[in-house]
Amino acid sequence: MKITNDIQTQAEKKYVRQPSVDARSFSNSLQAQTIQLKQQEFEKLIKNITVQGNILARSRNFRDLARFKRMIKDFLQEAVTNGYKLHKEHQFGFNGSRKLTIVKEIDEKLLQLTEEIMNQEEKTVHILGLIGEIKGLLINLYT
Repeated sequence: MKITNDIQTQAEKKYVRQPSVDARSFSNSLQAQTIQLKQQEFEKLIKNITVQGNILARSRNFRDLARFKRMIKDFLQEAVTNGYKLHKEHQFGFNGSRKLTIVKEIDEKLLQLTEEIMNQEEKTVHILGLIGEIKGLLINLYT
């Protein structure tokens, strides 16, 4: 038997099943709905935190402070669990570059708020300002 160059091997064509247009549109629709529901959930959490912050500013008691902190903890847990990014910022100082996260900044603001609540002579406007800063940081966390 003589083997010649005339015989060329042809590669078999493999057919890869492409998802149909309907399957892709369903998947995209499902993903869009999931994102929209998560967005609504976070907006509801922010609204509840705002309401509790206003209650805290008026009452200035430790029970409302604890409830406010718990709500923020739940918000942060939800944000981290669902994969929302933690914005890392670079700040240059004498020590070079160091990374700060918004979560750390939120924690610092909560400690400052606790001190303000403990000092009953602080003005309500200042406490509302701190609550507003915390709310802003939470919004930055999930946008």
